[in-house]
Amino acid sequence: MNDMSADGQLSRISARLERTNELLQRMLAEVAKTPSTHAIFVDAGYVYASAGLLVAGTEDRRSFDLDAEGLIEAFIDKARTIFADSRLLRVYWYDGARRRIHTAEQQSIAELPDVKVRLGNLNANNQQKGVDSLIRTDLESLARHRAISDAALVGGDEDLVSAVEAAQGYGARVHLWGIEAAEGRNQAEPLLWEVDSQRTFDLDFCRPYVTRRPVTTYEDDTPTPSREDVRFVGAQIAATWLAERGRAAMAELLPGHPYLPGPVDQDLLMEAEKRLQHSLRGYAHLRRSLRDGFWQHLQGQF
Repeated sequence: MNDMSADGQLSRISARLERTNELLQRMLAEVAKTPSTHAIFVDAGYVYASAGLLVAGTEDRRSFDLDAEGLIEAFIDKARTIFADSRLLRVYWYDGARRRIHTAEQQSIAELPDVKVRLGNLNANNQQKGVDSLIRTDLESLARHRAISDAALVGGDEDLVSAVEAAQGYGARVHLWGIEAAEGRNQAEPLLWEVDSQRTFDLDFCRPYVTRRPVTTYEDDTPTPSREDVRFVGAQIAATWLAERGRAAMAELLPGHPYLPGPVDQDLLMEAEKRLQHSLRGYAHLRRSLRDGFWQHLQGQF
């Protein structure tokens, strides 16, 4: 009787083990079918400075145009090749803006498919503030929730080390992508030591996406315009700008007063020089008058 009970108990245990093994095999099969997921995290400040210096010889955003859409597509294609069995979650584009209000350029980037724009602040010296903490928050959160298995990080600041460590702590692999330095290094060594792999994009890769803005030269004997002349031209350009962009663009611009986004300020300067037939480089007081005229017209329409 005892032998029969023992045999029955062993049979039940054996059946449970077989059932458990079957469930485990099913679970492993489902896991095998589930594709890995990767995301691309881009520090825009690093990209502008590094690519601008490499291709155009300057870090000043006002001196060149960056084809952000084309560059993002190139990053996506590269990731598709590297992470062949993985799907893209999205591209995160981190940049700075005054009061975290999107510029027209940042808005166009935000409208791209599979792209999420995150904005930190810009201080009075046009330096980004809070971008590194945004990267860390996103990296850590996505890794913690197993939303990504791999992260391609385009940046170079040592402050990103903590973001890498946080993501790795949850099992994600972090791959550092950089842009070839014009000279020396443009990525911190502690960051290079911490990541799982490194990749550098060279001049040939970056060149199609960076275009230096033309600099118009004028004869030295051209009479220097007065402050009133320059202010009037600023107002004229503002009227044209408003007619082309509309009141929605003006409403976006007004909270940033008295500062203009870099691209708008550069376009204003170039158009004014064309109309005045005189360079305003080196005339800080005239450039201030130009911006005053521009703002005065816009505020008068609000």
